[in-house]
Amino acid sequence: MPRNFDKWLKTFTKTVRTSSYWVDWNKVLKNVQKYKDELNILNGLIGEKDIEDEFRRIVNKFPNVIECIPILVAIRSTEVELSSGIIKFNAKQHSIDEVCTFMNESGLFDILKNKNIKNLIDYLTGVEVGLDSNARKNRTGKIMEDKVEQFLVESKIKYHKEMTSKDLEKEYGINLSPITKSCSIKRFDFVFKIDNIVYGLEVNFYGSGGSKLNETARSYLEIAEQAKKIKNFRFMWITDGCGWETAKNNLRQTFEVLDDMYNINNLKNDLFKKLSNWTKNIYDEIDVLADEDIVLQYKH
Repeated sequence: MPRNFDKWLKTFTKTVRTSSYWVDWNKVLKNVQKYKDELNILNGLIGEKDIEDEFRRIVNKFPNVIECIPILVAIRSTEVELSSGIIKFNAKQHSIDEVCTFMNESGLFDILKNKNIKNLIDYLTGVEVGLDSNARKNRTGKIMEDKVEQFLVESKIKYHKEMTSKDLEKEYGINLSPITKSCSIKRFDFVFKIDNIVYGLEVNFYGSGGSKLNETARSYLEIAEQAKKIKNFRFMWITDGCGWETAKNNLRQTFEVLDDMYNINNLKNDLFKKLSNWTKNIYDEIDVLADEDIVLQYKH
């Protein structure tokens, strides 16, 4: 029965977000803990009238506090490039005058002096939560991968996770050169084998549109075309998300070429179990044809 792209697209999932999507608290608290001692020392600046003099005294005694200054303005680097030059926030290599200028011009001295911040550890926790929001797009992809992995486990399919094409060739004795020579893929999110067929699986989820979707669809179209040249290997793509509405033309082109293209709804409808039955039936048919051929030869 031929597949219908438009019907398939209507079964796409709007979001895979869970409550844990918004903030990775383990990462946030770990990043804050890294500067706990330095921040407690700098808490002594809160409400200080002669804040610059006190800051210089603290740095002379505890030079490591320098290294946590950039993160207080949401910069993950020990070097900050300005029009006036590069300031190095390094315990062994820094200019206290340049650092004080930065503290003044960035507003850090004022906000500490005026007690707008009550505790630098609490303040940095808020900064880290804000910075962590930048990782949400990657987090969506991780949630999608976890979903697929759960279905693989429930289907009792043995699999490799994040397997390179080189390792796949070595493990299964399959030559992937048609793909690796002409396409950019270097690893698969999942690799598993059903009967005599090895599947290289890519997984992603797009909750919003963008140029990356068209690029992904075109790239996977090329992989799908090259994969057909490889014996005992099939390329599989599981994707989802309402973002595909903005790039459905390119997605349709890949869908028309790639037979093993699925979404979350397919997973919920026992995709992997049906896949196992499908490959089993194919080999049963081959065995039957072989037996019939033997019978015909015997009759003749």
